[in-house]
Amino acid sequence: MTRLYIHPLPVRIWHWTNAVGFILMILTGIQIRYVGLIDVISFKMAVNVHNAVGFVLIANFCVWLVFYLTSDRIRAYHSELNPKKHFIGSMRQIYYYAFGVFRGDPNPFQVSIYNKFNPLQSMIYQIIMMLCLPVQIYTGILLWDVKRFSAQVDFFGGVRVIDTVHVLIFIVFVFYLFVHVYLGSLGHTRTTHYKAMITGYEDLEDEPEAKA
Repeated sequence: MTRLYIHPLPVRIWHWTNAVGFILMILTGIQIRYVGLIDVISFKMAVNVHNAVGFVLIANFCVWLVFYLTSDRIRAYHSELNPKKHFIGSMRQIYYYAFGVFRGDPNPFQVSIYNKFNPLQSMIYQIIMMLCLPVQIYTGILLWDVKRFSAQVDFFGGVRVIDTVHVLIFIVFVFYLFVHVYLGSLGHTRTTHYKAMITGYEDLEDEPEAKA
């Protein structure tokens, strides 16, 4: 068994802040959306918590962006610059998650310090972090103070359009959260990846030695 340090402390703090924040945003968002049907807390409190946590997540996103743009950790997302090879790698991972893992096949991807995301993860994370999250932040800010940003709201077609985009990305995040938790259980033990995000160290099974 080999131990590899792949999650620095700033990454772990960011990850768990994001995880708790996303859960709170989802719960308060549901409360706001379905007021009258779900009344765990008051509507006003749900809005206040939603807004406060939203700004925490915005700050957290900025920390993540600065950290990855100013450190060599950005290589974790861009280690493979060959589009064709990246596409083939993604297809292999999809096959592994859909079929291979249930047959006991080895994971086609091997983790390293600067290559901790398989091609499929790299693609999905970049879509989430560089597209979905910025759009969600932007639409959230517009909805936070519609009067102040009325010109931009009108430019994009009104509150209903902004709200629809915000809710659609919310649905994407809910789906992503469930998939993320499930895929996190697919290490060589059910808790390997979860422990790594707490300690920073990933336990890797050694490759079997070739027979003479």
